[in-house]
Amino acid sequence: MFTRKIYTLYFILLTLYLCGCATVATRGGLPGYSINGVDYLSLVSLCDAKGINWEYDLITRNILMSKDKHRINLRLGEKMVLVDGVAQYLKHPVDIYEGTVVVPLNFKGQILDSLFKEYIPLKKITMPTVLIKKVVIDAGHGGNDPGAIGRTGSREKHVNLDIAKRLGTLLKQEGIQVIMTRSTDSFIPLERRVNIANDAQADLFVSVHSNASRVKSLTGFEVYYPAFDIDDSRRALYAAEHAKLNLGDSFYSTPTLNLKATLWDIIYNYDRAESIRLGRLICNVVQRDLNCKILGVKGARFQVLKGARVPAVLVEVGFLSNSGEENFLKNSYYRQKIAQGIKDAILDYARDY
Repeated sequence: MFTRKIYTLYFILLTLYLCGCATVATRGGLPGYSINGVDYLSLVSLCDAKGINWEYDLITRNILMSKDKHRINLRLGEKMVLVDGVAQYLKHPVDIYEGTVVVPLNFKGQILDSLFKEYIPLKKITMPTVLIKKVVIDAGHGGNDPGAIGRTGSREKHVNLDIAKRLGTLLKQEGIQVIMTRSTDSFIPLERRVNIANDAQADLFVSVHSNASRVKSLTGFEVYYPAFDIDDSRRALYAAEHAKLNLGDSFYSTPTLNLKATLWDIIYNYDRAESIRLGRLICNVVQRDLNCKILGVKGARFQVLKGARVPAVLVEVGFLSNSGEENFLKNSYYRQKIAQGIKDAILDYARDY
């Protein structure tokens, strides 16, 4: 039987899109970044470590942090912070990096540590030795294709990209190589998205989307895999003619076209089963962590799914057409929790791989 070693024989170096930022070592095991020479910490990680609740308003760019009787108000791009209604000033403004809100290092010592004496360090998940080394993350739509548009104007392309970037950052922190089909608000054709995954010899392909329906009351989270009614024989023949099949020393002579097609047919059936397993894990983790409505794991004939030569899933994170779910998706904390849920599911999948 053929295993996923077919896909993991070659590794391609990924050039990181840094935007002038670089990850740096920080205190307490918290992920940090250097922006123009200034050390910043991830606000999400700080809040998780301290047990602080927080909300982010996508429209006003205001951030509200709360714990016990304390309230902290911040705003992106501003140095002034309101702590229980009293203004304090940071040396540097609150910023954002790869879709993640970050605060200057002195925010922790100047404000958080003075209010909340206890400090609970983040638990680092140690990635076991697995074959999952590289994941392609696809942010649906982009550029002149906005995707679904919510009642208050939220555009699917922005929601997708934000969650995809957050997921990418989380996976990188676990030592997994990440390739983004797009990291900016740009239009990428469907065929190109698939080619990125196939050319990279990735282990998994995850496409992030937001849903919409004419039925405004419809809500829920769902995951799609390549449908059973997709013609695998036709896909296998095309792959046999155009794709490279790394067989190593399995054959002493060049395999025939028919044999290659047979092997690809086996691979596609294997990939579908793995896609279903990954989809179920994602739904289980998201339901556990977000307690949201789960619509299930379903087959679909989406181009990005049937064209991928690796286990592939398309995640619909919620309905922008529903006002309540749109409000959830406008909240950066909720988007971060979705990204964390998908990341945790991928790690669970990797451990059993």
